[in-house]
Amino acid sequence: MKAANAAPRLSGALIIEALSAAGVRTVAALPDITTSHGLLWPLSRRKDLRLIRVCKEDEGVTICSALSYCNHRAVMLMQQTGLLDSLNAVAGIAVEYHQPVCMIVGMLGKTGGVAPEDNRKYSVRIVPPVLRAMGVDHLCLESDADIPDMVQAIHAAYERSRPLVVLLGSKVQP
Repeated sequence: MKAANAAPRLSGALIIEALSAAGVRTVAALPDITTSHGLLWPLSRRKDLRLIRVCKEDEGVTICSALSYCNHRAVMLMQQTGLLDSLNAVAGIAVEYHQPVCMIVGMLGKTGGVAPEDNRKYSVRIVPPVLRAMGVDHLCLESDADIPDMVQAIHAAYERSRPLVVLLGSKVQP
């Protein structure tokens, strides 16, 4: 039985399968503590998904945008501090030019089961309002039960040619 105060489970293996189901073939990534163990390192061992390691998040935004021109689905994997650093690229490339740049964002310091806006950590709390102000579609995955929503959201981002941010509401487990 699950303890009443236990954090919800968010499985990296299920996220990876969902990415494949959404037609994603490339992941541009910058390592971060909330996703590395459960998502990034397992991704690096996959033969069906290409992993591109980047030095800065805005590089990944550009790579994902360029791949979309070739009908190649990609996602950028980063932490919320990197998302905040790359907002100029997101606005200038994804928002202004209506590009389906999909980003998966680990939320360092977010309390599991608590909405990002209700968290004590400032860099977590401001992400959804900033994304709303920019007109960027976003959703938060709190548990494995939320992962199918990500598949639908990626499909919608590519169909509508709009950016998407998927916030990971708890630490990703292998």
